[in-house]
Amino acid sequence: MITLRQLRYLTAIARHRHFGRAAEDCAISQPALSMQLKQLEQEIGAELVERRPHDIALTDTGLEVAQRAEHILAATRDLVDFARHRDVLSGHLRLGIIPTLAPYVLPRVLPRLQAAYPRLRLELRETQTNILLDELGRGELDCVMLALPAEGADVETLSLFDDPFLLAVPVGDPLPPRRRVGLTDVDQRRLILLEEGHCLRDQALAFCGTARRDAPASLGATSLATVMQMVANGYGVTLLPQVAVEAELRDPRVKLLRFAAPQPARTIGLAWRRTSPRRRDFEALGKIVTETLGASARHRSAR
Repeated sequence: MITLRQLRYLTAIARHRHFGRAAEDCAISQPALSMQLKQLEQEIGAELVERRPHDIALTDTGLEVAQRAEHILAATRDLVDFARHRDVLSGHLRLGIIPTLAPYVLPRVLPRLQAAYPRLRLELRETQTNILLDELGRGELDCVMLALPAEGADVETLSLFDDPFLLAVPVGDPLPPRRRVGLTDVDQRRLILLEEGHCLRDQALAFCGTARRDAPASLGATSLATVMQMVANGYGVTLLPQVAVEAELRDPRVKLLRFAAPQPARTIGLAWRRTSPRRRDFEALGKIVTETLGASARHRSAR
């Protein structure tokens, strides 16, 4: 009979494409993992992994079985969640969040969340959007906070608040501080962006059009803090999300300019698997976030 353990080992092999790393990920020995895989192949009646001298590859059947196994394992975790979490926001909750939100949202939201739901044990995972959604689909995360839309037919989302962009320029920039700027005021030759993989980079490029597609890769940064230091030292300009202003605008060498209506913005929301039984938890979490951040964000964007 096929076991959940065997399916978990197969998905680890599919993810790592290496027996040793898969075994380490599953906290078992490599021979034990290989034995379980052979038993799974015998039960299914098909070869799942093509073994090579220096690497491995999944057969067509192996790929299909691994994909189906991901859904089975995620559904199993949802079943356990259904049985365990009868009270709203109690027990473990594995929350993923993108790097352009985590340092600005969490310090304000977590104290209020802890006070309102003291039985909640929150586990956090901060990384880029595509990784978060992949881990969400595999059941490794319960929900993620990110910029919408979130791709995936099996994903349900809840919009929380709009996060408008501002133009950050060196303080000596000739643009008047109180002037509402437009796209033509953005010097795209000096636009500093996060490195590829960050959704904020894609949002900035979408707003600014296609003129930056040939931009030098050296202008990509790994964090908004780095980007703002480059702006402060006169290396260029950037688009800064409103939610990050309080933390990042501490340098008198930088000034912020608001865009004329309609202001460019991103929509922040939560995403979770449609099969998850914890919708009440996610809605309660979303309410805490909107109560903490949403009203002030909407107020600032309207000014």
